[in-house]
Amino acid sequence: MREPRTDACSDVVIAGAGPAGAAAAITLAHHGASVIVVDPSSTRPWKPGESLVSRAGPLLRRLGVLDAVATGPHTPCFGNQSIWGGETLDEVDFLFSPYGTGWHLDRAHFDQTLVDTARLAGARLRTGRIRSVRRVGAHWQLSLDHGGVRARYLVEATGAGARLARQAGATVVKADRMVALTARLPYDASGHGLPRTSLVESAPFGWWYSAPLPAGSYFVMAVTDADLVAGQALHQPDGWWRALQETTLVRRRLHHAAVAPPSGLRVVRAATSCVGPAAAPGWAAVGDAATASDPIAVRGIVTALATGIAAADAVHADAAGDPTALSAYAELVEASHNEFLRGRRICYGRERRWNTPFWSRRHSEMPAPGSEPRHGRQTADYSKHPADSAKRAPADRPWNT
Repeated sequence: MREPRTDACSDVVIAGAGPAGAAAAITLAHHGASVIVVDPSSTRPWKPGESLVSRAGPLLRRLGVLDAVATGPHTPCFGNQSIWGGETLDEVDFLFSPYGTGWHLDRAHFDQTLVDTARLAGARLRTGRIRSVRRVGAHWQLSLDHGGVRARYLVEATGAGARLARQAGATVVKADRMVALTARLPYDASGHGLPRTSLVESAPFGWWYSAPLPAGSYFVMAVTDADLVAGQALHQPDGWWRALQETTLVRRRLHHAAVAPPSGLRVVRAATSCVGPAAAPGWAAVGDAATASDPIAVRGIVTALATGIAAADAVHADAAGDPTALSAYAELVEASHNEFLRGRRICYGRERRWNTPFWSRRHSEMPAPGSEPRHGRQTADYSKHPADSAKRAPADRPWNT
């Protein structure tokens, strides 16, 4: 990938090279825009493992990476299992999905696949931290560690803090302060017929998630509110492991795989938030910078890809003269986030076994009787939105390049 020169110019600058930023870069490059992606690191560090649901298939196909993902080092995910609200195991089998199975991802490889695809589409990468951003006339001027970038449009993909969107006048609304205490636990995959499914199990302090990952490791995380971590000693490997021993199915799976206790834990943000507006003249936010979801929804990467594509289409339409495209995208993000919040309240409302701070907080958010969506636990299927926005995107090419 060729490095742009100091004070480089482009049609669009994208801050952040995660899945959302890379999806926006690929889509805009395909539209004919010149794109510079600014990211603090040129390497993709390890990230907590994540399951990618099968409905992401159409998004991956539009981005041109479906075959690469299907043939990559990822392992199939055949469904989701949960113990939630009782002792009965609930199962969702992806084999009956019209999209087929999902994936347990090697996140570093997945993210790098998207970045490489963006590069091949024509996007350029600038490695460095963004020191400041300001609007100068009809353009954005970004100051980096070394030099700067000037562009007509800015795509904010820096994560849930949405620092650049806030500088542009947006507000981040936070719904909670959840965190996930994660571990990647090696095991000998030979001879262990572990289910290739994700598993969620509720607990008095919150809930557990676990999934088998590629290359013989198991990803496990405990999810709770930040202020409850110390009281449960969940930030300490010994305390985390003791709490895990009180589970039912998670403990059984790890025992079957002969998984050893973790030597260390990684704490990551798992809070729900939304930026408003998610777009305005000259800029748009994507991924967690637009809408960050509680991981119980398992929609993080799908939403990242979907917002990246939809925002890119909106920027392209705005450049072609559609004055409503960016505001329509912002309304789409807001509506999808609100739908997710309704679904989340119902999901947490199903667990009534514990009167603990974590659960009392969720139950206080319950909707009034009769106001629940007809389909209960379901939340917004964000994957359908980019296809809708793609139909609205003009066919002409408004870019100067």
